[in-house]
Amino acid sequence: MPELDVREIPPVTRHDRIHDAFDEMDAGETLTIVNDHEPKPLFYEMAAEVPSFDEEGYEVRQNAPDEFVAAFPKVEP
Repeated sequence: MPELDVREIPPVTRHDRIHDAFDEMDAGETLTIVNDHEPKPLFYEMAAEVPSFDEEGYEVRQNAPDEFVAAFPKVEP
């Protein structure tokens, strides 16, 4: 399961890096994102723009005030 810690990536380039990592995955894989805030804007962006994003399988948990771990599953479009 690919994991991407975006906390050290400049905010202006985070979504591009996440989309690139997601695009490189095969259907059935899940991209795990570690972020400093809940990635709701990214969830809505992926749901609207990426047909292979399984929004029903999306999960997020907060491990610390500045650590959110979100799972972005990929399915066949």
